[in-house]
Amino acid sequence: MKSILSYLSEVRLELSKVTWPKRNDVIKLTLIVFIISAIVGGYTGALDYLFTKLLEFFVAR
Repeated sequence: MKSILSYLSEVRLELSKVTWPKRNDVIKLTLIVFIISAIVGGYTGALDYLFTKLLEFFVAR
């Protein structure tokens, strides 16, 4: 039990040393991730649609 308490005490000490990002930075970076994810998802979806139609065209021939 003592080792668990010692571990948790050390974790708390280390977390107090962390430089946490500001709220505005987190919001901006989260929006960037969402936007890039949407762009990549749209691009991947468009390629999937294109290749599906091409495959249907060649198989139906």
